[in-house]
Amino acid sequence: MIIVTGATGKLGRRTVERLLERVPAKRVGVSVRDPRKAQDLADRGVRVRQGSFDDPASLVHAFEGAEQLLLVSLDRTGEECVSGHRTAIDAAVKAGVGRILYTSQMGAAHDSHFQACRDHARTEDLLRATGLPWTALRNGFYAASALQFLESARHTGDIALPADGTVTWTGHDDLAEATAAILLEEGRFEGATPPLTGPAALDFGTVAEIASQATGRPFTRTVVPDDAFREQVLAHGAPAPIADLMLSIFAAARNGEFTAVDSTLAELIGREPTAFRTQLERAWAE
Repeated sequence: MIIVTGATGKLGRRTVERLLERVPAKRVGVSVRDPRKAQDLADRGVRVRQGSFDDPASLVHAFEGAEQLLLVSLDRTGEECVSGHRTAIDAAVKAGVGRILYTSQMGAAHDSHFQACRDHARTEDLLRATGLPWTALRNGFYAASALQFLESARHTGDIALPADGTVTWTGHDDLAEATAAILLEEGRFEGATPPLTGPAALDFGTVAEIASQATGRPFTRTVVPDDAFREQVLAHGAPAPIADLMLSIFAAARNGEFTAVDSTLAELIGREPTAFRTQLERAWAE
């Protein structure tokens, strides 16, 4: 049995759907905070159990019988994030899970400028210490994040953001397809995978050109000083830790942490990963 956490989220849900295309539903289980949100999966024969990262006993029950566990990283940062992952990993060991796959990120490193990548590095250390077989999926930076950064520019035509570097923006659909493939080829990767990336590394200057081509409207790229950007984010109601987290993405990009382009994702899904222009066109057409 393959158990997936976060199965009502963007990546977890897509991965479950890809698995169900390839294996019987009885081989798939999900651990979710609110089972009601996964009722449609239960109706299709998926084992649905309640599991909370704040309740270790619930996770042990949710992970019962798992030959493989896909641990989807928490939407938290810092110690709160790593502590939640530690709880889940300890529960997996207690439940007798055979292998743990974890959704890490390209650029995961203890000295990353981006807090989330430091959290991923610490979580990979926890996995290494279990003695269990494990795989860290070094996912490319989610294209959905770039689209969020572009939301105001979509209306103004000006991509006004801090100085950046190139980032290999990668789609959730492609990553879910690759994750399912890795789960079904147990043991293909030991430890960290190569970067699982989209086909090109882009900075927001190039993204402005892509947006112009895709829409037929002119887009400009304005570099906003870090301090000014932080003040703008705070003025929109975001708490200071979120503003700092957003800024750290640009600092890491300037440091070249998300610039790798690798063929592994294409090999896993059997085609070229979706280009950023296609993802932008799809998102803006909705």
